[in-house]
Amino acid sequence: MILAEKIALLRRQTGWSQEELANQLNVSRQAVSKWESGASIPDLDKVLKLSALFEVTTDYLLKDEQEQPDAAVPVPQEEQSAEPCRTISLDEANEYLATVQAGCGKLAAGVGLCILSPIPLLLLGAWSDGTLNEDRMVGIGVVLLLVLVALGLLFILPAAFRLEKFEYLEKEEIDLAYGVAGLMERQKREYEPTYRRSMTQGVVFCVLAVVPLLASDALGVPVFWVVAMVGLLLAIVAGAVQLLIRAGMTQGGFDKLLQTGEYTLREKWTNRRVGWFSGAYWCLVTAVYLAVSFWNDNWKRSWIIWAVAGLVFAALYSAVRAWADRKNQ
Repeated sequence: MILAEKIALLRRQTGWSQEELANQLNVSRQAVSKWESGASIPDLDKVLKLSALFEVTTDYLLKDEQEQPDAAVPVPQEEQSAEPCRTISLDEANEYLATVQAGCGKLAAGVGLCILSPIPLLLLGAWSDGTLNEDRMVGIGVVLLLVLVALGLLFILPAAFRLEKFEYLEKEEIDLAYGVAGLMERQKREYEPTYRRSMTQGVVFCVLAVVPLLASDALGVPVFWVVAMVGLLLAIVAGAVQLLIRAGMTQGGFDKLLQTGEYTLREKWTNRRVGWFSGAYWCLVTAVYLAVSFWNDNWKRSWIIWAVAGLVFAALYSAVRAWADRKNQ
C-alpha cells in the first residue's frame, strides 16, 4: 500500500472529509486530493503532522511494504548497504522518465535509419549487376548508405547524450525518497499492457519479415527481386525495432528506478561486464552478411546467416552472462 492509499484510508477511518483534514493541516482541500490521488507527495513536515493526527508511525506512512500501523518490518541483511547510496526524489524520477520518453522516439528513429541504410546499396547493386554502370551504381549506393547512417546518428547521439546524466541509475545502488517507489510501481503497472502489446507486435513483425524472402526464393524469382525482398525484410525489421525500443526503454526506465528486472544490484554489475557484447556481435554479423553476399553474389542463400547468427548469439550471450555471474559471486 502506497502513501497516497494510506492517507485516504486513515482519513476515512477517522471520519474526516478532505476539507476537514486540510483544515487540520492548514493546507487546501486540493492539496489533500492530490496526495490521495498520488499526483503529489506531502513534504516531510506534513508527514509528521499526519503521523500525529492519525496516531501512526512515520514508518507506517512511508514504507509501502508495511501494511499495518503497528507492524515492524525488519530490513533483510542482504539489502543493507555498508555505503550510503544516492537518494532519488520524485522530481528527479519524473525528470528521468520524461527524458526517456523524449529520447526513445529519436533513438528508435535513428536505429531504424541505420537498419534501412543498406537498402539503396542492395537495390542499386542488384539492378546494375553485369552492366557498364555497375561501379557507378554501387558507388551511389555506398554514398546513400553513409548519408542514412549519418542521419541516424543525428537522432541517436543527442538523445544518448541527454540520457548520460542518468547513467548512475544503471551502475550505482540508489534509494527512492519516501512515496516515490509506490508511485513508480503504480505507473509501471499501468504501462504493463502497452509494454506487452508492443513487445509482442515487434517480435511478430521480426518473425514475419523473413516470409517474403522465403517466398521469393521458393518461387525462383530473378535475383533482383530476391534482393528487393531483403530490402523489405530490413524495412519490416526497422518498423519492428521502433516498437521494441520505445517499449523497452520505457519499461527499462521504471526498472532502473525500482532496481528490478535487469537492474537489481547483481544485474547491474553483470551488465557492466557484458553490455558491449550485443553491439559488437551484431555489427560483426552485419559485416559478414554483406561481405559474403557481395563476394558470392548469392543473395538467395546468404540470408541464412541471420538465422544462424541468432541461434549462435543466444548460446554465446548465455555463456558470457554465466561467466560474468561467476565472477560476481
